Amino acid sequence: MHSHQYSAGLLDVKYPELVTRFEPDKGIIWTLFNQVEVPCFNLKMLDDLLHHHTAIEQSGGRLMVKGDAQAIKYSVMASLTPNVFSLGGQLALFRELIRRKDKDALMHYATRCIDVLYFRIRHFNLPLTTIALVQGDALGGGMEAVILSDIIIAERKSVMGFPEILFNLFPGMGAYSLVARKIGTHLAEKIILSGKMYKAEELFEMGLVDILAEDGEGEDALYRFIRKQERRDNGFQAIQQVRQRYNPVTYQELIDITAIWVDSALRLTEKDLKVMDRLVRSQERNFTQPQEEPLQLNVA
Repeated sequence: MHSHQYSAGLLDVKYPELVTRFEPDKGIIWTLFNQVEVPCFNLKMLDDLLHHHTAIEQSGGRLMVKGDAQAIKYSVMASLTPNVFSLGGQLALFRELIRRKDKDALMHYATRCIDVLYFRIRHFNLPLTTIALVQGDALGGGMEAVILSDIIIAERKSVMGFPEILFNLFPGMGAYSLVARKIGTHLAEKIILSGKMYKAEELFEMGLVDILAEDGEGEDALYRFIRKQERRDNGFQAIQQVRQRYNPVTYQELIDITAIWVDSALRLTEKDLKVMDRLVRSQERNFTQPQEEPLQLNVA
């Protein structure tokens, strides 16, 4: 990923767990997760993403590079954590808030998630294409972050899934709305209710992953897509607008579903929370040192 000198407020901010870059020759703005502890959407990460996404929208789709205004054509979300895109929601926080029966705090977290993801769903109100580059595990909310994008590129080693059903819950921040629109309600419910971790190749065959790349070749696949896209970008952008008009994902729909998630979370039993405890310990144990192997979630 190439870095460039720029003079735009959008990229002037340095985030603790987020790296942003711009490639003016290709029009790519990179949003890169760079978390040193458990790679999940904690409140600080959500605040950083909200600030960054707001800045993208307010840029008007152009950045100043060496005195010239350059168009933002692609928003690419990826991760710098080896073998992990994101492990999703902050389970340790969920566990604490559920045990305290703190509905307001759960709703605050859930709403912040919706606020962040809705920028990408509506393309920041800009004529750009959103892309997720997955080079590792994307679980729960991590998979929800992936499926927000117009194009999903995943390396073969990547594993994705929604483990929430293991502790008697469901992914409540856009999973059903987005997966069902892409591959249908039947497959969406199968994926969500199974708790299974799916290989990238399986999701490619289902139609959820758009481009399957060999391990280590995800970026090459991204650049190949962009070169091809240059010839059809206008038509592609129009189709994205048609899709949103035909079957819109509204903010209200997402908020209504996440309210169901909050109520469901507050009904979890201590037995359910003990399963969550084991998942939390598994996550924390796996990230006491840099990852060299794919994450193993143990709930037994």
